Amino acid sequence: MIIVGKVIPFVNRKRELSSLNNFFNSDRAELIVIYGRRRIGKTELIKEAIKGQKAAYFFVEQALEKDNLDSFKEIISKTIDNPLIAKADFTWEELFQQIAKEEKLIIILDEFPNLITENKTLLSKFQKIWDEILKNTTIKLILCGSSISMMESYLLDHKSPLYGRRTGQLFIMPLKAGYILDFGVDSIEDAIRVFGITDGIPEYIKDVCYRLNSGERLEEVFQQDKVLFAEAEVLIKSELRDPTRYFKILKAIAFGNTKFGEIANYTEFPAPTVSKYLSNLINLHIVNESYPVLVDKERTRNRRYHLSDNYFDFYFRFIYPNKSEIISTDRISGFEADYNRYLGRIFEKVSEEFLKLNTDMLPFRFNRKGRWWFRDKEIDIVALNDNTREILFVECKWSSLNQNDVKHILELLKQKSGHLRWNNDNRIEHFGIIAKKIQDKETFRAQGFVAFDLDDF
Repeated sequence: MIIVGKVIPFVNRKRELSSLNNFFNSDRAELIVIYGRRRIGKTELIKEAIKGQKAAYFFVEQALEKDNLDSFKEIISKTIDNPLIAKADFTWEELFQQIAKEEKLIIILDEFPNLITENKTLLSKFQKIWDEILKNTTIKLILCGSSISMMESYLLDHKSPLYGRRTGQLFIMPLKAGYILDFGVDSIEDAIRVFGITDGIPEYIKDVCYRLNSGERLEEVFQQDKVLFAEAEVLIKSELRDPTRYFKILKAIAFGNTKFGEIANYTEFPAPTVSKYLSNLINLHIVNESYPVLVDKERTRNRRYHLSDNYFDFYFRFIYPNKSEIISTDRISGFEADYNRYLGRIFEKVSEEFLKLNTDMLPFRFNRKGRWWFRDKEIDIVALNDNTREILFVECKWSSLNQNDVKHILELLKQKSGHLRWNNDNRIEHFGIIAKKIQDKETFRAQGFVAFDLDDF
């Protein structure tokens, strides 16, 4: 159920707001790079951070350089209350010379890559502006952008004229699942169902919650006239050439082909092609590499590939392969049952987050955690403490379990745990289960097991 009519405040981002506040209060010039995928909430974060501050926010349009410069002059003119600036025929350097006279003025250039696309020599101009005009002032310059490839190559790469000049950077990540409750969802189960589609992307969460408030069912929020129907393709096309090959690789991963060989077999692409495309997707934070916990990443090929957020996962699992059916019928056959199965792996992410936030509810504090696998054996979560030699094995189930179900799962978990080689002769083992609902979970807790269900979240 969604609470109708709830006003959604700015949600979380406490760490990012604290970092920006520290930058703003410093007694030196700051060059701050803020980047992250579209809809992640970069602009809202900046607007929240500059409340009560003297700041000039400028959204860089996909326009001619002169038009952007003229618009920027107008904003600066109003911000520092100097109408002559708007009328002056300033260059970028001359305009920033006027800006440099101010104390702790915050300048935001949002979607900065749009400026560079029109004229790449501007990077060298901004290098000069920083080195010769701003460096010894108290001006705070924020360069923000959504194109990860362009932001990293233009601003963070060692070949960039601005390399080494930034004083801070924020890569904005999705919100954690628990924060979806702040968007108007009144149960953790509903929050997880929304999270499986939207991940922690604020704009997607707002859109889905609004539609559910309006009486739509979950399978209606991605129909062809809705934002989520095509957003993934728009994002990928904005970053990559030849997107069709990337789409096939992403579809392969979304359907559970997470090993390199499985992806190559599914796509029928040559191994060098798969390797190159996966590398590009990893660099863009669309795909993640993962390794079994305790494994030396540098010495193993036992890696798996996963889509970096749930929206991409959902899109290439449900929307992309079913577009024709969605367009013709506005639905996907068997969606509810299939989506419920899909939520099993989403629940693993949520459960891992829950354990991280609630270590005081565990028998020990862990310093490492992750998924583990070896050949045909897999354990959803393994958490351990290298100092105390304690280890916790956890299975996650997106279902309601009776006592017999739990006993059977825990027995299998104990059998699999013996295959994990870590202090096997001298370790303290703990076993646990996290599920949607556990019958008589206090009985299992009394027996020394870790047992959580949604009532604990």
